[in-house]
Amino acid sequence: MSLNKVILIGFVGRDPEVRYFDSGAAVANFPLATSERGYTLANGTVVPERTEWHNIVVRRDLVSFVEKWVKKGSGLYVEGKIRTRNYDDQNGIKRYVTEIYADKLEFYNTGSGNRETTTTETTATTQTATPVQNPVISQPAQPVTPIESASTEDDLPF
Repeated sequence: MSLNKVILIGFVGRDPEVRYFDSGAAVANFPLATSERGYTLANGTVVPERTEWHNIVVRRDLVSFVEKWVKKGSGLYVEGKIRTRNYDDQNGIKRYVTEIYADKLEFYNTGSGNRETTTTETTATTQTATPVQNPVISQPAQPVTPIESASTEDDLPF
């Protein structure tokens, strides 16, 4: 048995680029930055903060969500698969690209407030909770209310 699953929490580096194809399909791409905090070892050695950049690819139902709501600086929780592809550049040199194909996206806030959630199986939801106190990621998919509709606290699925 094997498993290809990636979970990232980070910040969007630039506004998503959305492309539409003649077939009606669409794809969105954007970079996501994740950082490890710097620290000092007991012997005084300083280890600086380290930032990794990830290429996120979004397809199918999630593209419209990304196009409408995701912007540079957005805090996101991304769940998906890692894929590597290669191509030959203009000079004939083989290049490799590693991408994260997102299956699930959630806005991620460190404070309290509204969070919008979407998955390929559901439409977006608005919930009031911080990720640490009530992580939606560990709960099974539930019926949701679209973002466009006005909902009250009584309509929340928890």
